[in-house]
Amino acid sequence: VQLQESGGGSVQSGGSLKLSCAASGDTRCMAWFRQAPGKERERVAKISSGVITTYSDSVKGRFTISQDNAKKTVYPQMNSLKLEDTAMYYCAANTRPCADWRPFDYWGQGTQVTVSS
Repeated sequence: VQLQESGGGSVQSGGSLKLSCAASGDTRCMAWFRQAPGKERERVAKISSGVITTYSDSVKGRFTISQDNAKKTVYPQMNSLKLEDTAMYYCAANTRPCADWRPFDYWGQGTQVTVSS
């Protein structure tokens, strides 16, 4: 399975961005992670079987993840963006159902999100 992210860019604090991640094959669990310079990779959100969503506390209430099964694409809608949301965002996927945050087999190349004041 290959994953292709898009939708990153620059936005002012309080603004919104919608990313997308298109999978080349069938997946059961898709997730987003992010990594800021000098920091460890952080979980953002995941969606299981296109329905069950989980969010990290840092984005809960601001980000919404959805999936278009026909297009095999996941869309994280990011609202009320903060400076601390600046990071490289990575899409990840498994062909197995989501189980907690067990290791993901497939990863995208990443898309940069930069939030400025």
